[in-house]
Amino acid sequence: MTTSIAHYIGGAVAAGSSARVQEVFNPATGAVTGRVALANTADVAAAVAAAQAAFPAWSDTPPIRRARVIFKFLELVNQHKDELAHLITAEHGKVFTDAQGEVARGIDIIEFSCGVPQLLKGDFTDQVSTGMDNWTLRQPLGVVAGITPFNFPVMVPMWMFPVAIAAGNTFILKPSPTDPSASLFMAELLKQAGLPDGVFNVVQGDKEAVDALLVHPDVKAISFVGSTPIANYIYETGAHHGKRVQALGGAKNHMVVMPDADLDQAVDALIGAAYGSAGERCMAISVAVLVGDVAGKIMPRLVERTKALKVLNGTNLAAEMGPIVTAAAHQRITGYIEAGQKEGAQMLVDGRRFDAKQTGEGCEGGFWMGGTLFDHVTTDMKIYKEEIFGPVLSCVRVPDFAQAVQIINDHEFGNGVSCFTRDGNVAREFARRIQVGMVGINVPIPVPMAWHGFGGWKKSLFGDMHAYGEEGVRFYTKQKSIMQRWPESIAKGAEFVMPTAK
Repeated sequence: MTTSIAHYIGGAVAAGSSARVQEVFNPATGAVTGRVALANTADVAAAVAAAQAAFPAWSDTPPIRRARVIFKFLELVNQHKDELAHLITAEHGKVFTDAQGEVARGIDIIEFSCGVPQLLKGDFTDQVSTGMDNWTLRQPLGVVAGITPFNFPVMVPMWMFPVAIAAGNTFILKPSPTDPSASLFMAELLKQAGLPDGVFNVVQGDKEAVDALLVHPDVKAISFVGSTPIANYIYETGAHHGKRVQALGGAKNHMVVMPDADLDQAVDALIGAAYGSAGERCMAISVAVLVGDVAGKIMPRLVERTKALKVLNGTNLAAEMGPIVTAAAHQRITGYIEAGQKEGAQMLVDGRRFDAKQTGEGCEGGFWMGGTLFDHVTTDMKIYKEEIFGPVLSCVRVPDFAQAVQIINDHEFGNGVSCFTRDGNVAREFARRIQVGMVGINVPIPVPMAWHGFGGWKKSLFGDMHAYGEEGVRFYTKQKSIMQRWPESIAKGAEFVMPTAK
């Protein structure tokens, strides 16, 4: 049986006017479980119109009352968090415990958004000039949109819409058509929380929907998470049409292991960060940088642990890794593994040889792959330079700390990075010198907490502001400066010079 997955516009599920659909799969079995509508320009226009109509009343709602709606939404998400996690596992394939963690990190952002009245306060200067006061305030932009990826169908949208809505904007979510069901579940919870119709809308779709959002004159800002080529396209096209754009792109995250590191901790970190969620995370560690003689000590342990990965149906609580999200992604990752072999990297574990029969009953048709481990990878190889977005760990050997820092700084991506060491000076120098936006010291996946904000450097971010946190509040609001004086304090006569403090 398959389900029809539609849009959500103006507070109700909407079929839309387009006849195009895309199949939705259970990655563990390979079975088609649904068909999602793919919006056309008219469908996007209907969502924008609903959001535009809802904006005046919602933006005039006092921030504390908006925050109360978000707080009620928080309560409902906590009540239904496992249902959201099951939807993620069913359509993305990540193991259930990982899906629970995704929902938990999204809840952090909702909690942060409940405090938005404090963050919307402006500044005030009394007597900035004789008889004159000056203050600033922050106001919402209007209709804003979020274009989100398949790998975090709950958490990444929650990086965007709770902050945007709490700040007084109305929102259009364009989720990935690969795993779209969670978007409608979140829309229903928002309605139950008392959010007025039209404040939150969902348009399912592909490039046609994205392009319609990018050019629509009533969409004031676009937030995006995905690959670097698409992030660049979103940024350029959105800016060309006068929009504020925040586009988070790809990654090639390194983890440096120094000779003095706790090797047990380092191995645990590499296995979890490289193969968790089948490597389909923008913060996954895909390159291990092994300094000095540490490679000889750590490689046998990595081989053993990679071979022992529990790759199972994500509904099995014993699972450590689930399937690849789609057949196309499986084929793409396989191509990278083949390229690594051809370029001379030493393959120690081949994930392509994984036997799908081990994964559970009825899963023989799923998109299965085990972990792949390469050693003696060099910086000119394709598997080092490009984002694979799969369970492939490449190990690079370098002679010293300086070379480790250099190769990371030379890479075009600068999303996340980690260094495992016991040396405080090495840790300090690494954190200061590395040209990467998010840094972990003995922390393999340094995803910032809700009040700090998420974002990389270089080709991992297009735009000036990071996601969520106070950066998110700034992104979804515009500053207004007001100068005021009263007739009794105004000197007579026209003034022809530039105003100055008097």
